[in-house]
Formats: sequence, C-alpha cells, structure tokens
Amino acid sequence: MKELTRAEEEIMQVLWTMDSAFVKDIINELPEPKPAYSTVSTIVRILQQKGFVGHKAEGQSHKYHPLITKAGYTKLFMKGFVKRYFDGSYQEMVSFFTREDKLSVNELERLVKALKKLKTKKS
Repeated sequence: MKELTRAEEEIMQVLWTMDSAFVKDIINELPEPKPAYSTVSTIVRILQQKGFVGHKAEGQSHKYHPLITKAGYTKLFMKGFVKRYFDGSYQEMVSFFTREDKLSVNELERLVKALKKLKTKKS
C-alpha cells in the first residue's frame, strides 16, 4: 500500500474521525483556508484509487468511508519509516530520538514498560 501525501493524510484524518462523510462534510472539518470542493473531491477519488477510501452512493452524491483504519495505516507507515530511515532497526530509531529530542529518563522508562507489556501479551 502506498503512503499518503500530506493533503491525502489530512483528508484521511477527517474520515477516520467522522467514520464516513460527504465531500462537503470533509471540507467543513478542514482548517482555514478551506480548499475548493473540486480539490477535495479529486483527492478523495485519488484515495479511492489507492485503496484507502470506499464510497456508498446516496442519491446523487457519494458518502466516503475509510477502508483502512488509522491504526492499520500507522503500522504500515511506521514499518516503512523505520526501514527507510533506520535500516529497519527500532533500536536505532529510539536511539535517534533519545539523542535528538532529549527523551527524559521517565519517558524511556515508560517506553520500556510499554514494550514489556506488549511482549507479555504476545507470549
């Protein structure tokens, strides 16, 4: 599955929040300055072609809904991100953010606890 562009992601964030929406509803949820109806409609059609969005005909309009969950997309995106930028190593990613973002000891401890909890669930 392809990654989302910034504009596509912005529209998907709205659809993930609303569950389903008409183009006009999506526009209402977007920040100012609002994009043109035709712009949003085009992006939604691209999202359909990419397999992210489906639709249901309602009268003369289409109501759009996500075909992938936010969590599902996040998982795919993060796997690709770690692979491209950290040679597939989550350890390298955490080390990077520890160095660059100055993660606190408390944040690292919470991360370790969360990882241990996940490991326990998988066992």
